[in-house]
Amino acid sequence: MGQGALQIDRALRYGGNAFRFMNKPGRQRNGSRFIGSEIDACDVSKFTSIRGGSWSSEVALATIDECWADAKLAEIDPSRIGLIVGGTNLQQRDLVLLHDAYRDRFEFLRPGYGRMFLDSDIGAICSEIFNITGTVYTVGGASASGHLSIIKAIHAVQSGEVDACIALGALTDLSYWECQGFRALGAMGSERYSDAPEQACRPFDRGHDGFIYGESCGAVVIERLKDLRSTPYAAIAGWSFVNDGHRNPDPSLDGEIQAIRIALEASGLSARDIDYINPHGTGSYIGDHTELRAFRACGLEHAAINATKSILGHGISSAGTVEVIATLLQMRNGYLHPTRNLLEPIDNDFHWIRGEAVPNKIQNALCMSFGFGGISSAICLKNLLF
Repeated sequence: MGQGALQIDRALRYGGNAFRFMNKPGRQRNGSRFIGSEIDACDVSKFTSIRGGSWSSEVALATIDECWADAKLAEIDPSRIGLIVGGTNLQQRDLVLLHDAYRDRFEFLRPGYGRMFLDSDIGAICSEIFNITGTVYTVGGASASGHLSIIKAIHAVQSGEVDACIALGALTDLSYWECQGFRALGAMGSERYSDAPEQACRPFDRGHDGFIYGESCGAVVIERLKDLRSTPYAAIAGWSFVNDGHRNPDPSLDGEIQAIRIALEASGLSARDIDYINPHGTGSYIGDHTELRAFRACGLEHAAINATKSILGHGISSAGTVEVIATLLQMRNGYLHPTRNLLEPIDNDFHWIRGEAVPNKIQNALCMSFGFGGISSAICLKNLLF
């Protein structure tokens, strides 16, 4: 799909996609035909000191490199910069490939494996390359990990631990094991669109039958407004991260409603103040219906809605961060991106953005993320240009 904010902005604006039968090593087995969107290449040639890093860590480096320059972080004392990596179990495909490669020569396993299999290695590589010596750690909240990294980055800045904190929604590198597991759960899209992979990802459409994976990684920098060195994208007005004490993957209507109401109250905004929603919108039958019921219960039918996953796919750990970035790009550039494959919405009472982008000046936005384990999160963003 592309690397960098400019390419992603272009893809969002024009509804591009890169969905296909995935072809990276470790993604298919025994004739499987898992559909997804893969990053073709990632340029980390400038980081000559990196050795033995995973695909997830390489993409993380390229992602942080861009936000580092955009936020002018080189001007800050490294001890006052933090990094929160959102996501656990991130490097599964690399681990499967390593296990296969060393299965019959176990005693020659390279020593680097002893650190690489740990999720902390991604934060360690990034902190070493960028000399980040403030708060650095990893947090997990399944598909809400990206939101959790942002919320924890806010806490780090609010508490005075650091002056600037990078929230990284890390790339979840699925192997065929995880794809099959999600398929067996009924969460990942089936082979209904095996003859047309580009049509498989269809959040909120009557033809939806599960999420479609998309490799992605995103990073945002959290700072106090008074400390900024470059033009801010938006202000985070309120947020929430709640758990309904439920292990299974089916969503909780009560949990989603609670997350929305807490975030709105914290932001000082009413439901009527929200003019745009970036939903979780995976394309699963129960997930899409439950989310719209939550919006209706909170009085949000008037707000414009599009589904970023219809273009980029579901990045699992990275999804929440990437979708906040998609919201920020739309807020800054004055448009709402289309929702691909939304031909027959499951509920016509909502303000859908469908076939093509439309000009729009977003004032207040609500971003949603949900994760297995009963996790619901919401983040309210306020446009500072108004």
